[in-house]
Parts: sequence; C-alpha cells; structure tokens
Amino acid sequence: MTDATPRTYPQGVPSWIDLRTPDPDAAEAFYGGLFGWSFEERLPPGVPGSYRIASVDGREVGAVASSGDPARWQTYVAVDDADAVAARVVALGGTAAAPEDAGAGGAAGRSVDCVDPRGAAFGLWQARARLGSQHINAPGGWVFSDLRSTEPDAAIAFYADLFGWLVSDMQEGPGAMLRLPGYGDHLAATSDPSIRERQVGAPEGFADVIGALDRLDAGHDDWHVAFSCADRDAAATRVEELGGRITGTWEGYWTRAAEVEDAQGAPFRMTQFVPRG
Repeated sequence: MTDATPRTYPQGVPSWIDLRTPDPDAAEAFYGGLFGWSFEERLPPGVPGSYRIASVDGREVGAVASSGDPARWQTYVAVDDADAVAARVVALGGTAAAPEDAGAGGAAGRSVDCVDPRGAAFGLWQARARLGSQHINAPGGWVFSDLRSTEPDAAIAFYADLFGWLVSDMQEGPGAMLRLPGYGDHLAATSDPSIRERQVGAPEGFADVIGALDRLDAGHDDWHVAFSCADRDAAATRVEELGGRITGTWEGYWTRAAEVEDAQGAPFRMTQFVPRG
C-alpha cells in the first residue's frame, strides 16, 4: 500500500459532500477562486440541471449540484446498503426520500436524502465507482462535517443508534469530537498505513474521529462542512473579494478557523492547521 491508495469509507463515516445551489456557475467561480478547484460536469448533454465534480490536482473534493432551493452544503455518510439504512432512518424517527442511483446504470453509487428527527438534512452514500472524497485534510480539501444543535445530547442519540457514533471528551473550538470505533484501524489497513506513527502523542481514539458535535446558541440543527486552508486570514480576505462574508473567527488547540457564508449565502468553515507547540 502507498499514499496513492484510494481512500475508502466504512459504514458510518461521512464520505462525500455536495453544494446544492440555484446558480452552479456562480458557485464554480467562488470556490474555484477560493480553493483552486477545477470542475467537470457529470450529467450527460441534454439532461436538465448540473452535477459538477470539484477536484484538486485530479483528486475529488465534492460536487456542485443545481437546485431550486437556497444554497447549502449537504453531507453524506457512507453505508453498505442505502435502502436498508434508509429504512432504519425512518424507524428511528427521521425521514428518507426514495433511494436513487447515480451515474449511468448506478455506476457511481446510490444515494438517499434524509432528515434526522430534529430537522438536520444529511445524505446516505453507497459507493460504487465514486468512493468518496479523495482530497482531504489539505489546503482546498474537505476536513470534517460537524453536527450542530441547540440540544447536542438529543441530536446525537439518533446517530449513535444509526451508526454507532460515540462522543469523545476531545474538544476543538466549539465542538466535541465524534468517533466511530475501528475507523483508525480501517485507515491503517488501507489508505493511511502510517497513521499510528504520525499521531503518536495524540489523545486516545483520535484516529477514529469522523467529525464533531457543536452546540448552537440558537437556530436550527444542521450539518456544517469545513475546508482546509493554508492561511486563515489570507483566505478570509479572499472570501470577501469573491463576494462572500466572514461571520466569525475562533482559535482551537489544533486550528485557526473562520466561519463563512459564500456569495450565495451557503455557510461553511475554513480551518488552518496550527498545532500548539
């Protein structure tokens, strides 16, 4: 195995993201200008709408999808059987749309749009050819998606039942880390064989982290995506040059972060990795 081994995602790990937007062209200009993403349309000619894969140096980050709704980022969680997990979502009090195949004949994968019992939208992704995001934890790449809620304990109960997630006592900025036991072992056996050596000195269970649980003071529960940047302050300046807005900044133990709204109002986070010491 080498660093070139594609990243795969076991069930219960957030694996893919896409931006639902009424103006894909504007989104392409904003995120291409901010993160250097290149885009490739995946819908065949003549098919209504747009689904553009965003990449850095040929490695997929996520996608930009046309939508008639206000712009927002969607996070998908990897599953082995989208239909079975969608039924489980409903049994636990959430809602699930009809599963849909992606790509010609479903070659890319199978997805389901879901809403948890507290109203946070998320997706399920059963990977086939599209394994999930490949450019992660590097400038311009996806880092994590965080569940934000005014009642975190109530919010996480659904996902603990659905995916087996645990809340760690590790804290970063506004959130406590979420873990899926065994995820670090999966990475060590596949795309990241040196993860244990690289994380020597990290808190126990750090390799199993798959996101965070953030407390909101007000508002509606949601899933919040974060992207890596080389320099938070320079990236924040660029956001404003491209027509976006900085809504706040904070400093964590490992990161300097900025909360952002893109030029169409979709919220996300930018993080610069700057470990203390």
